[in-house]
Amino acid sequence: MRIGYFVWEYPPRIVGGLGTYAANICPAILDLGHDISVFTVNDGTLKTREIVKGIDVNRPMLIDGSNILPLFLTEDLRRWGTGIKFFNDVFIYNILSAAKFVNDLIKKEGYKFDMICAHDWLSAMAGIMIKQETGLPFVFHFHSTEWGRSLGGGSETVLHIEKTAADVADRIITVSYPMEEDLIRHGIEAEKIRVCWNGVRTDKYDPKRLATEDITALRNRYGISPEERMILFVGRLTAVKGILNLVKAMPTVISKHPEAKLVILGRGELERTVSDLINRLGIGDRVKTRFEFVTEEERILHYGAADICVAPSVYEPFGIIALEAMAMEKPVVVGAKGIIGFRDFVIPSGHDQTGIHVDGNNSADIAWGINSLLDDMEGAREMGKRGRRRAEKYFTWDKIAEYTIGIYEDVIKEVGKK
Repeated sequence: MRIGYFVWEYPPRIVGGLGTYAANICPAILDLGHDISVFTVNDGTLKTREIVKGIDVNRPMLIDGSNILPLFLTEDLRRWGTGIKFFNDVFIYNILSAAKFVNDLIKKEGYKFDMICAHDWLSAMAGIMIKQETGLPFVFHFHSTEWGRSLGGGSETVLHIEKTAADVADRIITVSYPMEEDLIRHGIEAEKIRVCWNGVRTDKYDPKRLATEDITALRNRYGISPEERMILFVGRLTAVKGILNLVKAMPTVISKHPEAKLVILGRGELERTVSDLINRLGIGDRVKTRFEFVTEEERILHYGAADICVAPSVYEPFGIIALEAMAMEKPVVVGAKGIIGFRDFVIPSGHDQTGIHVDGNNSADIAWGINSLLDDMEGAREMGKRGRRRAEKYFTWDKIAEYTIGIYEDVIKEVGKK
């Protein structure tokens, strides 16, 4: 089949999990024999169209209409302030992508598309417009929701875009069963929803690829000796990731396990708050921060160097960080209360246990989870090995692509019968 693929992030421009998803799923779909035309944002330095590893990548060049948009947009958007420039970019990207897809690729170049898909609200408007213009089967992917990202609030405009896309779409794909339940609670039509997990490159996320001397050098960078235990947090420093409660948990962890050191790797709006909290608790010698976006290879090295990985999120639609850690044979402590995709793949007990479930809102519970692993590091390492086997069995990108294509094919058949 030929697929029109609308996604805000795509290599070489990757900001977060959505870009990582697109960078992996598109080549996997291509390998299954399908054609993809990707429409993504242009930062002003990239080609407007090129073939990248067999994938037709389109990046319409944006223009700035942020001075005009507030004249006719809702009060909700006027309150975005400087953020109106971001909405402008999203809006213009969607308009130009939809126009190029319909007018250039279909009408001018004669491309015959079987379906379109759009990912999150950032590309939803293009999907809505193209569906109405062409009638092509439309799959809308919910990787997250506005009410979840904002912990119950958020922009009324974005909420409206998400709901409209869900109503217009022929099928909805989301990334975990907790997300499916949440979408239904918020009025999304249950019959439309299918769950398809994210994946991981187990060939790339493989501890056997790392050199011992590189791991030692990284641990030395943070002042972590072979006798000490490196606890790793990777992610955005934002409220939904539970980072502040993790820092608050560390005095309890350190009091029981003085050999423990926490490394925080990531960026976000809570950087200063995290630093101030570490200083206030007097644990600067046991908690090391690195407020950077590092390369994927360096992130993999951090997993390899860690003894335990912690992701105490309070909202996490899927949680690819924990899956990456599992592929790297690391035991994990994950938030599991609320809309948390970790519950789908981190096994918290029994013979198949791969980690510990905690309440990311409760620093005492986070400390208990970390201490539970530190109390029995031999058992924790066995959890890590089971996590690796689970990732290999269920979460490779070829398996995820096959399942995704199966959903797409069902939608095409269903729409064709109407």
